[in-house]
Amino acid sequence: MTLIAVMAVMAIFAVALLAVAPTIATEIQRERELEAIARGEEVADAIRQYVEFYRGAKLPNSMDDLLEGLPEGSRTRQILRPSAAIDPLSKDGKWRLIPADGKSLAPFAKSVQAFNGGLLPSNPSRMFDRWAIVIVNSLNTETESDKTAPVEEDVEILTENTPFIGVASQDRGKSIVAYYGIENHSKWIFTPLFRGTGVSMQPGGGAANAPMNGVPFPGNAEPKPVFPD
Repeated sequence: MTLIAVMAVMAIFAVALLAVAPTIATEIQRERELEAIARGEEVADAIRQYVEFYRGAKLPNSMDDLLEGLPEGSRTRQILRPSAAIDPLSKDGKWRLIPADGKSLAPFAKSVQAFNGGLLPSNPSRMFDRWAIVIVNSLNTETESDKTAPVEEDVEILTENTPFIGVASQDRGKSIVAYYGIENHSKWIFTPLFRGTGVSMQPGGGAANAPMNGVPFPGNAEPKPVFPD
């Protein structure tokens, strides 16, 4: 009888574990996504500092350019933590580098525009306007389904040796967190262009179109998602 009782308890325990497993997996995925956003925003701010330091004359060519920092007298000013240079969603940990062209950035700019009530947020300084004009002039239409679809398979994945103004994950998975209303990791672009409020989430994988407590994401701001009732 004791053996039967123990087996029954173990069976109940196993069923309980199976019931909570999806919740645990979802929570782990959500934390990874929020960490990716936090790191991506750090990269975006480092790009901003880099471009402003060189007065818009050049863009970084690799993550090493950001990790090396900027000269400040006889010292070097660090603008990016080593951990932020690693994408927690990509298998190899490398960010996909986003060049400053309309084809790469227009779909993201369109999502930001829609999320921001039809207006694109201003740039951090006029040094970014020359790239923003190109992007704005190439804005295309995007359906709601485009916000969950991954970047096309034939898009070239650049991770080094190219001038870039933003980064994105190589992972093509659908997200739990929505970043500017976008629910696919590969379409989240972290760039100093078009800054504004960005993340919202809804249990079950949907997006709640609400800002993160009204707090924008520049620099090292920690994401504080809004959970709808």
